[in-house]
Amino acid sequence: MLAPSTEAELSAVLRDATGPFEIVGGGTRPVGAPVAATPLSTAGFAGIRLYEPGALTLVAGAGTPLAEIEAALAEGNQRLPFEPMDHRGLLGTAGEPTIGGVVAANVSGPRRIQVGACRDSLIGVRFVDGRGEIIKNGGRVMKNVTGYDLVKLLAGSHGTLGVLTEVAFKVLPRPDAAGVVMIEGLSDARAVEALAMALGSPFEVSGAAHVCAGPDGPPVTMLRVEGFAEQVDYRTARLQALLAEFGPSTVETDPVRTAEGWAWIRDAAPFHGTGGDVWRLSLKPSDAPALVAKLNADRVLYDWGGGLVWAELPPGTDARARLGRFDGHATLVRASAETRTRLPVFQPDPAPLAAITKGLRAQFDPRGLLNPGRMG
Repeated sequence: MLAPSTEAELSAVLRDATGPFEIVGGGTRPVGAPVAATPLSTAGFAGIRLYEPGALTLVAGAGTPLAEIEAALAEGNQRLPFEPMDHRGLLGTAGEPTIGGVVAANVSGPRRIQVGACRDSLIGVRFVDGRGEIIKNGGRVMKNVTGYDLVKLLAGSHGTLGVLTEVAFKVLPRPDAAGVVMIEGLSDARAVEALAMALGSPFEVSGAAHVCAGPDGPPVTMLRVEGFAEQVDYRTARLQALLAEFGPSTVETDPVRTAEGWAWIRDAAPFHGTGGDVWRLSLKPSDAPALVAKLNADRVLYDWGGGLVWAELPPGTDARARLGRFDGHATLVRASAETRTRLPVFQPDPAPLAAITKGLRAQFDPRGLLNPGRMG
C-alpha cells in the first residue's frame, strides 16, 4: 500500500502513475463496486490543523480519525452538525472512520433534515487530482476561482475526482438537552403521516424516524428536539398534543438513552449482523410506505421523515427490479463483491447527467487512475 505523507509526494505518485489506485481512508465503508487497483492510503494526512471555537471553524487532514475530531469538538462543547454515520456495524468492517472518508461519501445522519448533509457544512477542500495537480477550493471564506464549486463537487464523489488531503468545516454548538417523543404501534403509512405533521410544525424537529420493529419489539416512531432544557420540555409537550390523534406517546429525556437511541437509528443498527443485502432508498416520504410494500423487505427502517429508507433483501436481490420506476434513487450499500459487480451500486444517471459526470471525470482524472469503476 502506498502512503504518501505530503501533497508533493502524492502529486508525484499520481503524476508518474502507470496504473490505477484504490483510495483508502480508514477502510470502514467500502461502498461501491469493487476496485482492482493499488491501494493508496490517506493516513499520512492526519491531524487537526486549525480549530477556532469562536469562529465555529475546524480544519483537518483528510486522514484524521473521526473520533479525534469529535473529541476535540466535544471539549469546545461543539459538534459536526450533520451527525455522520458509523458504517462499521452495518458493513462488518474494522478500523477507524476518517474525516476524508466522511466527505468522500457525503455521510450524513438523522439531523440532515434540520441542518443539511455533510456537504452543507463543508466549506473548504484541498486535494490532488488524477493529473497530480494540487488544488484548493473554499476555506474559511468561500471563494470560487475555478468555475466549479469543488467543495460541493468533491463531497460524495467517492474518490473518483481527486484524493482529499484536507477539509474545512463550519461546526455548531452542542445543545444542552434533547427530548424524544415516541409513539408505538403505528403502521408505516400512519407513521409517515405523523412524521410529516411534526416536521411541518414550528417545533424544530432534529430527528424523525420510524422502525417497523423497535428495540423492544413493536413498531416505534421517534421524533427528536434539541436545545435548552426548558425549550425541550415545552416543544416535546406541544408535539405530544399535536400528535394526539396518532395515539398515546411518551417522552424520553435521559441524555444517555436519547444518544444511544439516535445512534441506533444513525448507524442502521437493525441490520447489524444480519445476512441480507442492504439497500438505501432516497424518495418522497409520501411515496415510501407503498414502495416499501412492493419491496417485501425482511427489515425496514425509515429516517428523514420517510425520505430515507433502509431495507434488507435476500442476497443477490435487485431492489430496483422490484420497485420499477419511481421518483427517487436506490443505492446498494451492503452485498457480496459478486452482487456489487453484477448490479449497479449507485442509481444509474439519466443520459444528460451521465454525460456531465463523464466530462467532469475526464477533466479531473483523464487517465482513469482514481477508484476506477467505483461509482459505475
